[in-house]
Amino acid sequence: MSELKTLQAIRLKGRVSPADLAATVGEDAATIAATIEGLSEAGLVIAGATVRISPEGRERLAALLLEERSKVDPAAIAAVYEKFRGVNADFKALVTDWQLKDGEPNAHDDADYDAAVLARLDAIHAQVLPIVAAAAIEVPRLTAYADKLSSAATKLKGGETLWFTRPIIDSYHTVWFELHEELILAAGLTREAEAKAGHAE
Repeated sequence: MSELKTLQAIRLKGRVSPADLAATVGEDAATIAATIEGLSEAGLVIAGATVRISPEGRERLAALLLEERSKVDPAAIAAVYEKFRGVNADFKALVTDWQLKDGEPNAHDDADYDAAVLARLDAIHAQVLPIVAAAAIEVPRLTAYADKLSSAATKLKGGETLWFTRPIIDSYHTVWFELHEELILAAGLTREAEAKAGHAE
């Protein structure tokens, strides 16, 4: 299992249980347990009931990401990220409308309103999948984000609305946020700079 893939997943999650880590990287529990043990022995993660990246792990991850980025076509990934920015603006508006109704916190007691908001996700999902595919040409491991977004979208269509914005699972919003972070890094940018420019969530 890729050291980069594992360390990046742990960093993006902040603190993550081995079970949730296994789910997000698509590996079985035994493989994850062995990987965590190896990374812990190397001082790259701090393991317990949850796993988090250590300062040494952040340094190692930064080096791995830099190496990965050295193989990326800057113009191609910049074009991909520019397309994502446009769709991201629509997604941010959608999330706001899900969380607020008439300027107040959405109590989710109006099924028609919620359904109308979620219906708009279909168009956004259709737009983001080709963006992920284009990004994966430059950074192959990003392919997984298409499956994660599609899985969350399927659960939403089945009526499981927790899979839209719940933070502690691979909800649509969680995966979107992580994809955004990946694209920012691949483009050689920072979230702080993107926030100042109004492009970060």
